[in-house]
Amino acid sequence: MASTLTDRLSRLVKTMRGQARITEDNVQDMLREVRMALLEADVALPVVRDFIARVKEKALGTEVVGSLSPGQALVGVVHRELVATMGAGISDINLAAQPPAVILMAGLQGAGKTTTTAKIAKHLIEKRKKKVLTVSADVYRPAAIEQLKTVTKQAGAEWFPSDPGQKPRDIALAALDYAKRHYFDVLMVDTAGRLAIDEALMAEIRELHAVLNPVETLFVVDAMQGQDAINTAKAFKEALPLTGVVLTKLDGDSRGGAALSVRQVTGAPIKFAGVSEKIDGLEVFDAERHAGRVLGMGDILALVEQVQAGVDVESAQKLADKLRSGSGFDLNDFLSQISQMKKMGGLAGLMDKLPSQMTAKAGAADMDRAERDVRRMEGIINSMTPLERRKPELLKASRKRRIAAGAGVHVQEVNRVLNQFEQMQGMMKKMKGGGLMKMMKRMGGMKGMGGM
Repeated sequence: MASTLTDRLSRLVKTMRGQARITEDNVQDMLREVRMALLEADVALPVVRDFIARVKEKALGTEVVGSLSPGQALVGVVHRELVATMGAGISDINLAAQPPAVILMAGLQGAGKTTTTAKIAKHLIEKRKKKVLTVSADVYRPAAIEQLKTVTKQAGAEWFPSDPGQKPRDIALAALDYAKRHYFDVLMVDTAGRLAIDEALMAEIRELHAVLNPVETLFVVDAMQGQDAINTAKAFKEALPLTGVVLTKLDGDSRGGAALSVRQVTGAPIKFAGVSEKIDGLEVFDAERHAGRVLGMGDILALVEQVQAGVDVESAQKLADKLRSGSGFDLNDFLSQISQMKKMGGLAGLMDKLPSQMTAKAGAADMDRAERDVRRMEGIINSMTPLERRKPELLKASRKRRIAAGAGVHVQEVNRVLNQFEQMQGMMKKMKGGGLMKMMKRMGGMKGMGGM
């Protein structure tokens, strides 16, 4: 949806340049483009109709403030209504209950319930400082219990064993008893999914809800399902009192209709978004920021947070001290910088959060090529000896041939990496007077966008 809606609105902004007001005539063209973009994005038709009606009501006769054109004014209206449709504000997990607070995970098979259970456990441990226990009540899917055990360990939570021969109700009650006796703050129950909605699944999950009385019942849905996500959401809404939605695979969703439709269909707030398969690939859902991404405005705040989390300030301080003392920037330092960028999600992860006008020329093929180049650079530098990395001036023809053979590349590739290293080395010389740490501190002061 992001690219489609952005492209259509950008064209409109250009065609409406010079007009002083949004009128009945010119708003129709705009709304037609918005409607088509939403339908192409797999947003449910009733949601599209309601959205367009609200935008039209707010947009008609809107005075253009200052230098804004009618097209830009309408983008502002669309942005506000996108936020309203997805639910304004941020809704984190509610743990206001006598411990252990029970969180029941619901959704179809393949939506990513098990991985999401572990991701939320990690979030609660790290951000809310809670002691978390997970249990699998999925006795049908092969290896579901073992999968939860593995991802729970990665998350740093504790796992309660269960067996496919047990009844889901008995598993849940045994886990709840264990959580009470061992003073856990949170019990997360991963339930069985089916490949399609059926009455047996709904009856089982209703029973689990009745015996556990969870403080949160989270509906996990694959953002790439489009219209199917809406039908699933309706069925689960009728069966359970849902308290929140988790959208998974949002990073792979080029259309994005689920984020708009699911909130309206269930009436439950979107609490989290899965943005990668990694155990830390989970974001607290912020409608304001997601609407910005949809409209091609990027998500600079998320980018700053990603940089803050990925940058090793201690390493940066050591590098700054090294430069200040007169020691040069060597290939070990260059390799360290590449490693830092990978920790921040790589080039694609960073570019995804920049405004679309800044990344318009960088297509998916360009990103793939750039990521491959980064991996190749790592391979070439790792093929050098520790002495060569410390003293790049030693790298003459025979050494370059050996490094190229070790990395499985041509000598020209080795020369290219050395050229890039020399450019970076020149830049680092300019930062010799503590410029690097000043830059790092400035990034550290960006919390809440205050430093911007």
